[in-house]
Amino acid sequence: MNASLRFPRAVRRWFPAHRTQVFDIAVAAVTTGVEMGLMFEDAAPVAPAPALLALAGGAALLVRRHAPEAVLAFTCTIAAVLTVVGHHHPGGAPPLVALFTVAELRERRASLLALAATAVFLTAAGISAAPVAAGAWALGAYAQTRRRYTLALEERADHLERERTQLSLIAAHQERTAIARELHDIVAHSVTVTLLGVRGARDVLRTAPDLADDTLARVETNAEQSIAEMRRMLLALREPGRQEAALHPQPSLDQLAELVATYDAAGLPAHLEVSGHRRPLGGGVELSAYRIVEEALTNALKHARATRVAVHVGFGRTHLEVSVVNDGGHRSPPADSPPVADERPSRPARSPGVTPLPATGHGLVGMRERVAVLGGELDVRPEPDGGFRIAARLPIGGAA
Repeated sequence: MNASLRFPRAVRRWFPAHRTQVFDIAVAAVTTGVEMGLMFEDAAPVAPAPALLALAGGAALLVRRHAPEAVLAFTCTIAAVLTVVGHHHPGGAPPLVALFTVAELRERRASLLALAATAVFLTAAGISAAPVAAGAWALGAYAQTRRRYTLALEERADHLERERTQLSLIAAHQERTAIARELHDIVAHSVTVTLLGVRGARDVLRTAPDLADDTLARVETNAEQSIAEMRRMLLALREPGRQEAALHPQPSLDQLAELVATYDAAGLPAHLEVSGHRRPLGGGVELSAYRIVEEALTNALKHARATRVAVHVGFGRTHLEVSVVNDGGHRSPPADSPPVADERPSRPARSPGVTPLPATGHGLVGMRERVAVLGGELDVRPEPDGGFRIAARLPIGGAA
């Protein structure tokens, strides 16, 4: 039972790889059979020579795909010999199959020349009429056209598959970049505010415990908000259809005042100014503007010795202008520089003698990516008076 099942399975595996050879053998056998049948129609006995010639003409069809012109000439020669010696009147099947092969495998001009020569020969020898030869050629030409069409479809399918793969890779890369940018903005803001808040609270823990307690409470609130925002983003990535993710909208310009107040409380004197007609913006403009301001404030808090930071958001007719300018430059202070005292006792100062956190450069890269996606412009440069300026100009369309 198992052996009988294994045999058909082996045949099914072998046949697709040898389909062409099997077909050629079948064509040669059928063509030879037709010639031999015509030969034995008469009651007179058939001589060995004509039978061997007929067998040779049929066997030549086994190599018709490798040398179609030679096979056509060989089969026509055999038919001519059989006609001249008068031992047998050939049916012309081998030359017609060979002509079909020439039309299928060769260029149109070469196959037309072969058609003309074969039609003249078959008609002159009284073997077959010219329309029959033309029909065999037409079938071969159709087979060639069909094969080329199928090949073109396969090549196009392969091209589309490669293109789809490339687009998928590009989309995955863009998605990873967007996720990395968003995570950087969230984590950098949260960690910076938390770290500096804890340092400030530690400095006044013994001298002003109530102020230290208020600072730690703000740090706790900021950390909880950051964790909630990261959970919302991860939930949206894992399950895009979850309603819980939609219940926590992305930050917008409405939260800028709260954001600036957070940094002001962390020890970075910041002021927000909004000009122009405030209106809702779409296409990720509000989120990008919020993140740009957040990253610029984070950079000022980590890398600059600023005593004042001005945040400006201007709603124009076609563009949104966002700028964050600090007066402290964008560099680490010398190790022996005196600490900058905070003039306002109601807010803990940054820890004396603590060098600003080192810059990684990912924040500016993220800002440039956000602006580039929206088709805007980003200006990052030091100010003439020693400060540092980050400004973005984002297109928002016509007036609402």
